[in-house]
Amino acid sequence: MKQYHVYGIGNALVDYEFSIDDAALTAIDVAKGVMTLVDRERQDFLISRLGGQEHKRACGGSAANTIIGVAQFGGKAYYSCRVANDESGDFYYKDLKSHGVDTNLGLANRPEGVTGKCLVLVTPDAERTMNTYLGITAELCCDEVEPDAISRSEYLYMEGYLSASPSGKLAVLEAKKIAQQHGVKTALTFSDPNMVQFFGAVLQEFVGDGIDMLFCNDKEALLYTKTDTVAGAAEQLKKIATNFAITMGAHGAVIWDGTTLHKIPAFPVKAVDTNGAGDIFAGAYLYAITHGYTQVQAGTFASLAASRLVTRFGPRLGGADVVEVLRQLPAR
Repeated sequence: MKQYHVYGIGNALVDYEFSIDDAALTAIDVAKGVMTLVDRERQDFLISRLGGQEHKRACGGSAANTIIGVAQFGGKAYYSCRVANDESGDFYYKDLKSHGVDTNLGLANRPEGVTGKCLVLVTPDAERTMNTYLGITAELCCDEVEPDAISRSEYLYMEGYLSASPSGKLAVLEAKKIAQQHGVKTALTFSDPNMVQFFGAVLQEFVGDGIDMLFCNDKEALLYTKTDTVAGAAEQLKKIATNFAITMGAHGAVIWDGTTLHKIPAFPVKAVDTNGAGDIFAGAYLYAITHGYTQVQAGTFASLAASRLVTRFGPRLGGADVVEVLRQLPAR
């Protein structure tokens, strides 16, 4: 028995979520529907323009959302990341621990600097647009990798956003090497279309000679494989991943279980915020496959979890939602 079901490595960002309309988004010159890296001055400007818009705060980063999802469903999880010794770093550490996630972080001995922040701008069509100042998480490096925790995990989960950081890239490659040395399965998320478009070569290094599980959405799949259809992309992804899930929003997902390509239906809901939908999909999926469920059962469970998440603001399922989603899992 392994101590952890999933060990994750990724950015540590305090998410600030704002409701905003398309006109306001245009007025502040923000590209809609993607994650854009910005400097601190630009982020401070955006915050000043957003003014008194209502917002929520949560410890985030794509992989962090996934790892917290694993823990919410009852899995054992570990997260390696980097925050500073500021108030935001304190908040991040305490929020992560409150969800039952073990981590390399501590309240003491964190480095000087500024903890990264992500502005999540949600428009009335439920689309999420992110502007991210990485702060100290841009310096995530091999020092944050915990070999012992990786060796005691069933899966290593790697965040594609780290492809934008030279030191983060080295940390991911080191973590993957350790995982392979100890027979730990590897999972990767492409994270965002911009990561595939601008850092595709680094993502190919993350894939290396293959991975056990890949998570991506349809836009990312098409960009990575340079194909025009999801079916065509799936054929290419079979060459690099033993299993994969391609999410397609309201159209459900496509799951490759190593033998058969399965269509996973969506659960029709009225979406108000898609922030974190892909992350909770991956978290629910990883929870299910590390608890004896099939790939198809995991995909259906993940689709349900994502459908519940998008009906409310924020990247987390509430406790009642977690209980209700878990009830849908079949008896083993």
